[in-house]
Amino acid sequence: MSTLSLERVTLRRGERAVLHEASAHFAPGRLTAVIGPNGAGKSTLLLVAAGLLAPDAGEVRLGAVPIAQIGRQALARRRAYLPQAPQVDWPICVERVVALGLTAHLPAFGGLSAALRARVGEVLEQFDLTALRERAATELSGGELARVMLARAVVGSPEVLVVDEPTAGLDPRHALDAGRRLRALATAGCAVVVALHDLDLALRIADDVVALRDGVVVEQGAAAAVFTTEVLSALYDVEMRVVRDAHGASVRVW
Repeated sequence: MSTLSLERVTLRRGERAVLHEASAHFAPGRLTAVIGPNGAGKSTLLLVAAGLLAPDAGEVRLGAVPIAQIGRQALARRRAYLPQAPQVDWPICVERVVALGLTAHLPAFGGLSAALRARVGEVLEQFDLTALRERAATELSGGELARVMLARAVVGSPEVLVVDEPTAGLDPRHALDAGRRLRALATAGCAVVVALHDLDLALRIADDVVALRDGVVVEQGAAAAVFTTEVLSALYDVEMRVVRDAHGASVRVW
């Protein structure tokens, strides 16, 4: 397992720097929440971290190797990326949607090997999708589709999982379920990077936090050090308090 690192990354759109000398490190076995207000650059940072956008300056490394030097197929085997609000527009079955996550692992000719078919079955069971394996993905609820798309992202056993707002549009129960599944993947050794607006969920699941504002990493470290009244209030320009009690921790706007 390798650490994913961004070193002084700058990315411009026209004259505007969407990211400005942003540095961040995402370690194996850790779940890092990327937080910040709308327009902070979170989605852009995730795209750069995943190797899907090339920065104008700086470098992204997976282990000791610049990500730009890793071939596309090799990178797809090691890193999975799940965009915000992914959709399936064709009525293919859940099992086939999940199997698409193994595309980078397929030989030039032929279909899934017995080992890969077994892996699909294992992930369907892990994500409580076995009963839905023959259902058309277009007939799923929002919570069911979220599980399917996360299963597709992890079926190839990536070292790094980059996820953009996985709880967008989900009700509280399904948002919590998604968070628990991401937490379990990190606990199993994956480096999980997830952009979140839901600060209460981030408090529950994150080991580390990267806080972005105006394209700049303003705070980075262990969740307990970043989730403070002072840091969050400055980050969001509103008085916020982290409240901890017998039921856990939550963020409240004052």
